Amino acid sequence: MKNLRITVNGTAYDVQVEELGSSSASVAPAAAPAAAPAPAAKPAAPAGAAGSVVVKAPMPGTVVNVVVSAGQAVKAGDDLVFIEAMKMETPVKAPQDGTVATVEVAKGESVDSGKVLVTLN
Repeated sequence: MKNLRITVNGTAYDVQVEELGSSSASVAPAAAPAAAPAPAAKPAAPAGAAGSVVVKAPMPGTVVNVVVSAGQAVKAGDDLVFIEAMKMETPVKAPQDGTVATVEVAKGESVDSGKVLVTLN
C-alpha cells in the first residue's frame, strides 16, 4: 500500500493506494474540503439508435426557452435550448449538424444535470 498526498483546489487529501489486483482504496481528507462543483455533463452522447445524438443538460436549472422543434435541421453550434441557473441563461448548443428527432423538455420545466433535452439524428 502506498501513501500519497494530493492537493485539489487548495485542499490536501491523504490517500492510500493499493497495488493492482486489490479491490479497494481509502481516501481521507487532510482538512475539511469546501464543496466543489460537480463536473459538467457532456453535451452529447451516443443514443441507442445508430447515428443519433442525445443532448443533455450541462447543469441543473430551469428551461427558459426551447428554440427548436422536431424535424428542424440544425448546424453544429446552433442554439437548441436555454437553461437558467443562478440568474444566468446558458445556451445548450448542437454538438453537430443534424435534424432534431425529439424535444424532451418544455419552457418552464426544471431539469437536473444530465437530463435529456433534445435528440438529433
